[in-house]
Formats: sequence, C-alpha cells, structure tokens
Amino acid sequence: MQKDQLLTRRRALLAGVAALGAAGAAGTAGLLLSGSSDTPARPATPAAGPAARSALKPSAYRLRPLTGEAALPARPLPTRVRHAPILHMSGRGNTMLLTFDDGPHPVYTPHILDTLARYDVRATFFVCGEMAEWNRDLLARMADEGHVVGNHTWTHPLLTQLSRSEIRSEIERTSEVIEKAYGEAPLWFRAPYGAWNRATFQMNAEMGMEPLAWTVDSFDWTTPGTDSIVHHVEHGAAPGVVVLSHDAGGDRSQTVQALSRYLPWLLDEGYRLTVPRRTYI
Repeated sequence: MQKDQLLTRRRALLAGVAALGAAGAAGTAGLLLSGSSDTPARPATPAAGPAARSALKPSAYRLRPLTGEAALPARPLPTRVRHAPILHMSGRGNTMLLTFDDGPHPVYTPHILDTLARYDVRATFFVCGEMAEWNRDLLARMADEGHVVGNHTWTHPLLTQLSRSEIRSEIERTSEVIEKAYGEAPLWFRAPYGAWNRATFQMNAEMGMEPLAWTVDSFDWTTPGTDSIVHHVEHGAAPGVVVLSHDAGGDRSQTVQALSRYLPWLLDEGYRLTVPRRTYI
C-alpha cells in the first residue's frame, strides 16, 4: 500500500473518531439537560414565569423550606445526658432570664407579649402542646419577635408517674407542634412541676434539648396578689437568675400586671433580660 493511501485512511479514521466523540458529547449533554436517555436534548426555550402564589400570611415564610418544596428533616443538636436540670445561666453582666410556662393562652399571653415588646425584651415560653395546637398564631408571633419557645409536654402531667412510652409521646407530640407553628424544633425542655427523672433526661438528649429549670419562683401560680409576685421577682433578681412565671393554667391577670411593674424596674437596675442560647452544634 502506498504512503499516500495510508495517510488518506489514517485521516479518515481520525475524522470518524472525532465525529463519534462529538456525537457522544452531544448525547451526554442531552442526558444532563433532559434527564432521560430516551429523548434527545431540545433547544432551550424561554422559561415561563413561576405560577402566581397567594400572599403569605405573617410568619408563613418560617414554615417554608429555603430550597425545594420539601423541608429537610431536622437534626437535633448534640447533647449529653444530664443528671440534673440547668438552674443558672452564665452570661456577661447582670443577665437574667424571664420564663413563662403552660401557655400559650389566647387572653394572657398577648398581654405579656405586648409588655415585652414595649420594653424590647425577649423571654422564653415553655408551651404545652395542647395549648399550642389551638394557639399556633401566638407561637408564630413569638418567633417573629425573637422569643424562645421550649417544650413543656403535651398535657402537663407528672412525668415521674408515666411509662417511658408515655413520656416520649408527651414530648414528641409537643415538639412537632412547636416546629410547625414556631418554625424550628425546640432546643429547651422543662418538666411540669419540676419533676425530672432519668428517662426524661435521656429523651431530652436524644431529641437535642437541654433541661432548663428555674432559680426564682414568682409563685404567680398561687395567685398571691400582684404585689407579692413583684416582690418575689425583684427580691430574687441577680446575675444568671432564671425567673419562673406562668401565662396559662389559671387566672394569670396578676402575672400580666406584675410584669408591667417589675420589668421596667429590672431594666432601671441595669439587668439585661435575654434568652438561653446554645453555644455549640
């Protein structure tokens, strides 16, 4: 075979390989664009605009995932199993925590939120699931205004008298409601009546929650009178203190009135009212 013929055949083979490579690349691009091996890629056409959506209600954005249409499953923050609840919060200066249990209540909780907003103060609300279920709008408001929402079980039972499965149900159901209404899973738990046991501490850790108790009891649950509630809070004020009050579970008008009195006093005394924070993930 002559040299010219060899060169001609070689050029033809190289041209064929190049053509096959181009076709393969085009086919691959077609698969990536179309997502199917059965149909070739089509020329791009101008995309139609997204379908019109009705205006979101306040806080509705908190219930939507950032991407896609399905929210990723929440992963609890790592926690260790404790043997006692947290009673005192560390912080710089005269930092204190105000906490409210048993709500949210459609009558008393809005007044408490109004007072907190008036003084630009954040608080922690340990809610019961059965109350949160009927007052989800108040949990959404708490999220909007920067308050922390914790888990206080579904029906406020004495956990030390329940089985492990009953305790888990009380806690899990409440966390689900909080996550749907507040927009985030709770990071804090408080046992009703301050009655803790090993099973509760273990489940708190499994679900990524820390157990928070209190340092100062306002005794508002005994309805002792507004003056008495104010005295308990002001007398117990100190750096790191966690104050226990209630926004449901009975007539809480005294709690509402007391808050409007001791809150400005605490601020005038230089106390910084804040919320508990988890400093690790």
